Amino acid sequence: MLHETFRRLFLPAAMAALCAPALADQEASASPMFGHEMRRLHSDEVVDLAARFGGQAVLVVNTASHCGFTGQFRELEAVHQRFKDRGLKVAGFPSDDFRQEADDEAETAEVCFTNFGVSFDMFAPISVTGDKAHPLFREIARQSSAPRWNFHKYVIDRNGRVVASFPSRVKPDAPEVLKAIEQAL
Repeated sequence: MLHETFRRLFLPAAMAALCAPALADQEASASPMFGHEMRRLHSDEVVDLAARFGGQAVLVVNTASHCGFTGQFRELEAVHQRFKDRGLKVAGFPSDDFRQEADDEAETAEVCFTNFGVSFDMFAPISVTGDKAHPLFREIARQSSAPRWNFHKYVIDRNGRVVASFPSRVKPDAPEVLKAIEQAL
């Protein structure tokens, strides 16, 4: 009788606790946030975002090469270096939605990789606002808000949920951004 009571009361809770991390990883990789393939900036390589970012904390930023905030690439790279060993991924998505992205993808790559030494993931230009927004940014907007300008930053937790959003004027290494990253990790 005691054995049956134990099995009925405690076994389901124990199994749920054991399976929760695996289910969370599975949920994150199945999240609509990262259920896409995207081409790397100035490359033919296509990345499965679910495989790359699923189950990870991610700092997503819409970028532009000719913006007053372009210098934030420095701070984004510093944040990437500071947190990459703890599991943070940084992902940049160039966009010309605000008419400040280079017309030539090679120029965008030069700004990112040569001028600012970016080593985090950068992807080919996409739309981030309105009806033509890439599905990734439609999901971000659904959970939070669409970017109002270049270098809008979104902290996404391991389950594919936007947990913090910061406008362009807030630098990537601002205390409030670092706090949100710490909490997402």
